[in-house]
Amino acid sequence: MTEIQQEFSEVFQEQIHRSGSENLLKWLGEKDFFTAPASTKYHCACEGGLAMHSLNVYRVLRERYFEEGDSEESFAICGLLHDVCKAQFYKVSTRNVKNEETGQWEKKPFYMVEDAFPYGHGEKSVYLIERFMRLKPAEAVAIRWHMGGFDDAARGGSFGVSLAFEKYPLAVKLHLADLEATYLREKGTSEAR
Repeated sequence: MTEIQQEFSEVFQEQIHRSGSENLLKWLGEKDFFTAPASTKYHCACEGGLAMHSLNVYRVLRERYFEEGDSEESFAICGLLHDVCKAQFYKVSTRNVKNEETGQWEKKPFYMVEDAFPYGHGEKSVYLIERFMRLKPAEAVAIRWHMGGFDDAARGGSFGVSLAFEKYPLAVKLHLADLEATYLREKGTSEAR
């Protein structure tokens, strides 16, 4: 077990006690969740990047946005599991890249998307989580809309994200935590750039 997997599992087991959660954690370990990247080239595009990103989002969410009355369990669920959709989503392939020093072409590995279940980003995470445990409405909405204006539905003109943010503060908090983790805390974490 890697250090990232160990830390993720400890936070998960300490904070999430909902029926079915142990089966979900076991399923994550059976899939590539702990070895997958978080992106193809932008942030945490490295082995274990998805789990690293998930922990970072949880940390930002908890450190910056937790208020009296918020649920520790809901924050852990949303932070740790918002990108479950990226398990079994990336594939390692190779491409030819010219070595500037030698002038020779060399095969270099890179991550590519191979989405076997094209169900949407947030929607897919909600679907996969609910195969194991029930989400509260605020958790489901927060995970569904954690991409904010970057979500395909929002870019296509849907007002659903505005309604979600207006009704569920957890959705806004998760989106902000994801942005901060991605663009500030994870700067320079990609092996692909």
